[in-house]
Amino acid sequence: MTGPALTRRLSSWLTRWGAIAPLLLAEFIVWLGFGGLLPVLPLYFTSHGVDFATLGLVIAAWPAARLVGEPAFGWLADRTPRVPLMVAGLLLAGVFTMLPLALTGPLAFIVLRAATGLATAIYDPAARGYLTDATPPERRGEAFGLYGAAQMGGLLLGPAIGAFGADHLGGIGFVFVFGGVAAILAAIPIALRAQETLLRTHPMAPPDATEFPPDSPSIARRVATDIAIDRDAAVDPGVPARLLNRGLIAALVINTGGNFAAGTYEVIWSLFLQRLGAGLGLIGLTFAMFGLPILLFSPVAGRLVDRRGSFAFVVAGSILPAVTGFLYTRLSDPNLAIPLILVEATGFALLNPALYAVVAANSPHGRSSTAQGLFGAAGTVGFIVASLVAGVLADVDILYPLYVFSAVMTASLVLALLIGGSRLNGRPGVPVV
Repeated sequence: MTGPALTRRLSSWLTRWGAIAPLLLAEFIVWLGFGGLLPVLPLYFTSHGVDFATLGLVIAAWPAARLVGEPAFGWLADRTPRVPLMVAGLLLAGVFTMLPLALTGPLAFIVLRAATGLATAIYDPAARGYLTDATPPERRGEAFGLYGAAQMGGLLLGPAIGAFGADHLGGIGFVFVFGGVAAILAAIPIALRAQETLLRTHPMAPPDATEFPPDSPSIARRVATDIAIDRDAAVDPGVPARLLNRGLIAALVINTGGNFAAGTYEVIWSLFLQRLGAGLGLIGLTFAMFGLPILLFSPVAGRLVDRRGSFAFVVAGSILPAVTGFLYTRLSDPNLAIPLILVEATGFALLNPALYAVVAANSPHGRSSTAQGLFGAAGTVGFIVASLVAGVLADVDILYPLYVFSAVMTASLVLALLIGGSRLNGRPGVPVV
């Protein structure tokens, strides 16, 4: 491709996606640090005397805080400027990510993981609501595909940077510093370039509005206003009249199952491969390989979701990880985990943009961040339960958590299909109830 052609293509891309480009850059930077941390967290915690059962508690503390925080901060993000929330969440996450180097022990790890989870709960619903409202409905699948690709681009490179730094720049402590600094740096493009979305349908309070105490009678007026907004939104047959509709509930169920996988892997994956004879290099490579299909396929899957709907992608994207979860239990050579990782990650590359499109299509006017907060909270429930269950089961047999994850993800798909049916199509303009 010639220089002028490349310039035109870049200009066209920025014209289309410039509004969310700062968010995509921030996600890439955050996941660089996150990718560096993921392979070493269980190894670091167990090296400081944390047993399997307690490791489950340490890992679960992060999503437990998100479970409390995401719905609340999602509600807040629909009613206040989102950029300050995103910046504050990233800065706090950066600080708390580095503190386990100074404060060690099971209790300290639990508290710091919870604090990090709460910080990310400030950021994530605001970020996903921002992306939803800054993107035309007919391009939301592709936008969330780009969002996932930015994350996985960071995950692809993060483990390599973390491993190199741990080998040459101060040991495992480098990885925590790298993760914390990455979160802080990610706040910069958001603070400098992100613009508050102007098309929010839930009105923010005007800057000169009087603030009333929580028990003020004005609460009744605010509730009445919210009800009126939902009633007006119902005039559009493609927009649900209420928040907890069947399409959104089905998406929550599937997200719970998908994050059950994430919680299981965060507790046992590094230790599982270590028992098969893998070194830190191979363990880090498996995390990087998980990011590769999502980086390559998520934007493409997002475009196809926008054109054809989400249903087939939700089904295929759920089945592939469930199958590979079972096949992992048959491994005897840790190197064979890599092709299975690629298959599993391809499933999530199909599933994630499709699910985000379902959530966006089933979000009432002015409730995009609230819906995203509930979506994140549902996934968090799956992550918490998996973390606790995986720690206990791994004490008996490290393969048991993989069997359970495969069964849970299969069951969540079946239940979601029964609840949501065609509402899992996720295309704008399709009537929902």
